[in-house]
Amino acid sequence: MNKAVAECLTALRPAVDRDWTRATAGQLEWNCHVTAFHVAEALVAYAGQLAGRAGDSYVPFEITLDEGTDNAGLLHVVETAGALLAAAVRTAPPGARAFHPYPFGSADREGFAAMGVTEVLLHTHDITEGLGLAFEPSADLAESVLTWLFPHVQPGPAPWPTLLWATGRGELPGRAPVTDWRWRNNLVIPAGRVALTGVRPAAARDLNLGGDGGFDWIDGGPYQGTRDAAGMLLKAYEAGVHRPEFGVFALVRAEDGRALGAMGFHGAPDEEGLVEIGYDLAEAARGQGYATEALRALSAWALDRDDVRTLLAKIDLDNSASRAVVSRAGFRLVGTDDTLATYELRR
Repeated sequence: MNKAVAECLTALRPAVDRDWTRATAGQLEWNCHVTAFHVAEALVAYAGQLAGRAGDSYVPFEITLDEGTDNAGLLHVVETAGALLAAAVRTAPPGARAFHPYPFGSADREGFAAMGVTEVLLHTHDITEGLGLAFEPSADLAESVLTWLFPHVQPGPAPWPTLLWATGRGELPGRAPVTDWRWRNNLVIPAGRVALTGVRPAAARDLNLGGDGGFDWIDGGPYQGTRDAAGMLLKAYEAGVHRPEFGVFALVRAEDGRALGAMGFHGAPDEEGLVEIGYDLAEAARGQGYATEALRALSAWALDRDDVRTLLAKIDLDNSASRAVVSRAGFRLVGTDDTLATYELRR
């Protein structure tokens, strides 16, 4: 957050003596002064949402500028607002979420940070375009935004042009212009003692490389199956076919915030509404009913959708514990071969 704001200030301070009210910000209908104030408003609003743990609506407050505030003062407000959001993110506990309407009704601290960075980068671009200034943020900032908030967007040749294209501000060879766009915070599905927490491409990349993906894992975690699933998610993302709601979910225990394993889909549903599901737990979390609770919740969520009719699970014949989990979750055995038992659950 602080790095994004610093790059914004570096780009805009050379033009503080100009009249920002007379220049339209890029393709927006706002002028550059209004756009800069919008950045400050957004950052303070995100800080308020997260710090206040807003449950189902926006915290009812707004900020105003003192009469006569010049452009230098306005940039000071942006800088202060960025510091407030950074502090709210830094002090929020892992797993803390607050209301944000799109697309699943809430965001975590990483989501609010990423939304703040997005506001800063994109609107600095708009303002500098209106003022005729050069601006290109650090590639790592643009890439972080893409991997945290745009999991549905296939990576392009470079992060910044890809982000501009994905938000209707630029072109990419071979891709149609974007006229309507939204970012996507991760999905969290409550499941009794655990929460199914959507894994973003950034976290999947870390897991695939041997890291923890930003989760606090129980002893023995993450299990190799989780890392393999993260690798599958990453391949889908890089191919441009990843649908975040049909990705991988970490099973995070409510009582202590520790990740126990992962559960998710092998891709999006096919034309018949069939989708395969898989899961694993760290050994220390097995035999305690966590997988059954999570599978029931994820299955109910999936079968409540119009595009899902049948869930499929394929399990090693000799994995009696896992076979018992799917049976308890309502799946029925529909076939076996030399190595696998196939179970399904229909709407």
